[in-house]
Amino acid sequence: MLVNKKQAVYAILGLTVLALIPTLLPGYKTSIATEILIFAMLAMSVDIMAGFTGRTSLCHGAIFGVATYVVLHYVTVIGGSVWLGAFFGILAAMVISMIFAALAIRTSGVYFILLTLALGMIVWGVCLRWTSVTGGENGIRGSVAPEWLLNKKNLYYFVAACFAVVTFSLWKFVNSPFGLTLKGIRDSESRMRTLGYNVPLHLFIGFVVSGFFAGIAGALYAFFNSFVSPSTVALAQSVEGLLMAIVGGVGTLFGAIIGAILVIALENFVSLYTERWLMVLGFMFIFTMIFAPTGVLGAARNFLKSREKK
Repeated sequence: MLVNKKQAVYAILGLTVLALIPTLLPGYKTSIATEILIFAMLAMSVDIMAGFTGRTSLCHGAIFGVATYVVLHYVTVIGGSVWLGAFFGILAAMVISMIFAALAIRTSGVYFILLTLALGMIVWGVCLRWTSVTGGENGIRGSVAPEWLLNKKNLYYFVAACFAVVTFSLWKFVNSPFGLTLKGIRDSESRMRTLGYNVPLHLFIGFVVSGFFAGIAGALYAFFNSFVSPSTVALAQSVEGLLMAIVGGVGTLFGAIIGAILVIALENFVSLYTERWLMVLGFMFIFTMIFAPTGVLGAARNFLKSREKK
């Protein structure tokens, strides 16, 4: 799929904004921007399943966290290379995705949600109890980023470069013939079966691809956070990624970026004043469902279309 002029302009504007963030938001705010980019990648990976395939997953936070665990364990405990650790982290995320996909793809609706919820909880239980490897409740702590990435600005630019590549790759994926097939499965699975498409295989590949990108986000999170614990793979992580996709607009891909900005910015702002910031996030989700069920980006698109008709 070729990029038209309008899309090229948007891409240039997006890259320009990414490049200017450390200048416009220096210091601690740059770290917040780095965190937003990492979780935007997680939210986009969730949107592949929730928005483009019609399968709402509650285990992507676990896949994300497994990559973080593997990177930190390999580098800080085993003493291996950070880049090899990142590779193994992403590989582990893909292996977990394959196992989860093989178990979940033949279900749909609430059964798919509950099954992925259970699979994510199994990972959480393993990370909590396998103390010799995961550190249990204490987790694993240690700086794994190369020395040149210890600078907040350098880390931001590295994550931003990865984010740009991931975003472009996901955009190409969802707009490819395979991505359009996933949309067809979302709209009418029975019709796609009638047309001769191997629905389980497409769902399997879609799940593994989304897990791959969640793994990239998890590996980058190890660089950013230098700590991992069972909370990193907990249900709350999956719910937060899904919340970002929903708030921005499922099935839009770029809405996940908007959702990540809103959720993480709200977390950091509200937590300065109250420990009940999760309740505020809950209200934001409720208001989104009532007043913008298609998400912020979806609502903006509908508004612009209504203006054009007038």
